[in-house]
Amino acid sequence: MPNEYQRAGQMFEHFLEDARRELGVATRNQTYTIVQSVFLVFRRRLSVEEGLRFANELPAVLRALYVKDWDVGLMPAPFAGPEALAEEVRALRRHHNFAPVTAIGDVARALRRHVDVQAFDAVLAELPDGAAAYWDGDDQ
Repeated sequence: MPNEYQRAGQMFEHFLEDARRELGVATRNQTYTIVQSVFLVFRRRLSVEEGLRFANELPAVLRALYVKDWDVGLMPAPFAGPEALAEEVRALRRHHNFAPVTAIGDVARALRRHVDVQAFDAVLAELPDGAAAYWDGDDQ
């Protein structure tokens, strides 16, 4: 069995702790909601084929979080400006979402420490305009 699956839970906990520190929030529940929001906002901009290519570069539990409950019948939305994307991130479970305006960049910086960056960037380069910028780790 691949190490990625044997240690999936442990790897996910390490990612959540990294993301929590980047986000500056207090709990793993807050972190989870923000990470989920960042993933969903990105996923809305991709076709299913594009989204699955992206998902292949994520660690196992993050891959599962990314694809869970995907309505594959929706047409991809265009990438919007940074402020609109940040507001969309904060819109998921609005009363329980503590996402800072820097959430996309914060999650991106944490995620980049848990993926093969070269493979991750190669996939992003094949996706629609705006995909690579979304995950570049800047606060946009």
